[in-house]
Amino acid sequence: MIYLFLVGVPALMGIASLLIKSDDWRPWILPLGFSIHLSLVIACWQTLPTPSPLGWFGLDEAGLIVLSLASAMLLVFSIYCLEYLRLRKERPNRLFTASLAFILSALSLVCVSRHMGLLWVGMEALTLASAPLIYFNHNQRSLEATWKYLMMGSLGIGLALLGTFFLALAMPANAVKADPLVIDSLILHARLLSLPWLKGAFIFLLVGYGTKMGLSPLHSWKPDAYGEAPGVAGGVLAGVMTSCPFLGILRIFQICSAAGLLEFSQGLLILIGLLSMATAAVFVIGQRDFKRMLAYSSVENMGILVLGVGLGPMGTFFALLHLINNGLTKGALFLSAGNIHRAFGGKTMDHARGALRRVPISAALFLLGFIAITGSPPFASFVSEFGILRSALGSGHLGAAFGFVIFLAAIFIGMATTVLSVVYGTPQEKSNIPAQGDSPFMVLPPIILMSAVLFLGLWLPHWLTDALKRSANTLNGVL
Repeated sequence: MIYLFLVGVPALMGIASLLIKSDDWRPWILPLGFSIHLSLVIACWQTLPTPSPLGWFGLDEAGLIVLSLASAMLLVFSIYCLEYLRLRKERPNRLFTASLAFILSALSLVCVSRHMGLLWVGMEALTLASAPLIYFNHNQRSLEATWKYLMMGSLGIGLALLGTFFLALAMPANAVKADPLVIDSLILHARLLSLPWLKGAFIFLLVGYGTKMGLSPLHSWKPDAYGEAPGVAGGVLAGVMTSCPFLGILRIFQICSAAGLLEFSQGLLILIGLLSMATAAVFVIGQRDFKRMLAYSSVENMGILVLGVGLGPMGTFFALLHLINNGLTKGALFLSAGNIHRAFGGKTMDHARGALRRVPISAALFLLGFIAITGSPPFASFVSEFGILRSALGSGHLGAAFGFVIFLAAIFIGMATTVLSVVYGTPQEKSNIPAQGDSPFMVLPPIILMSAVLFLGLWLPHWLTDALKRSANTLNGVL
């Protein structure tokens, strides 16, 4: 029953958002509904709910981690939206608020699905629900970014569907009577699966869901979508939604691990992870648009996630931790970047310079977010990135460790050039943009997120460490 509530509560919020007529009252439904959803998620931490009778629904540690991150972050974002949508009265917020609610509903479906076909349905619903966020500004560039997002998302979801078909074909027709796409059934009968079909399934699902994550080379939608979407929408895309296709990759990785294809799948994950980091390093250098810079940073961090999983149980542990760290930090970065964008009326170094003088709190948060996302102590990303480096060295992947360090250094230098110019640069002498200071409701959410990143960098709660460890062992087939 709790699975129905996890999916249904935000779906009802979305319907209510479409029915409520007042633009002033509509945003208030988000904090209320997201608080109810988060309370349900917290209840799942007390005792994991039992799987549904047919095995289509269930919640393991990996799904619960992703669901908890998304639910908590969307609650924080909804507080930001109260003030943001009040300032954007020129745009109706009906679709915007409904999209945020439907995103949480589709995301919940992905997290509780133990059926690869149903997981695919949730992933497609997630794409469709998020498109109105990108088009919120209703201009030519946002329309182009939305179409590119939908086209690349359709390509990715199509490849993932083909991979799902391959996975169904991998199960011999006369082997078992169970549904060939139920994850638990696939793991239980993994040794009976056809390895050629399973390898094909892994490749297509990796590329398909990797497209939706923004892994290189199918990442081209990301700079446009993140660059043209409002800051809060960019935070949802980068900090929340990318965790869902990553969860899809974890599902097929677990099946391959159980079937004896661990070395095959790990090799592909390491390769595409390093390729994504290299791509980000090339394009982030000299990037003058600070929101597009954050998009390439997201490409890098998606690469770090799959690279960590490819390095074994220890790497998977730190990859899951990095998923949390990246989500929280990206949320703070995009919210503060949106505040700076609004204060200067532009998002390039030609328009936004010296933000510390105009919006000091947002500028300071943007600077702290840069320090955190590049893996600097004492923030939590340092712990996860250093742990992935240790995993590479400990597992004998010296080339991967060397590339990891080189790409991190290049990205740090590239991002520092842009961030320091935006924060400390000399502002334009004349500006037609009216001065806009830091609003309490618009700086409190990124402060909450950055505080969480700092807290996790100083101390990891035992319950979280245990959950990450159990999930990493389960995904790698370690009992």
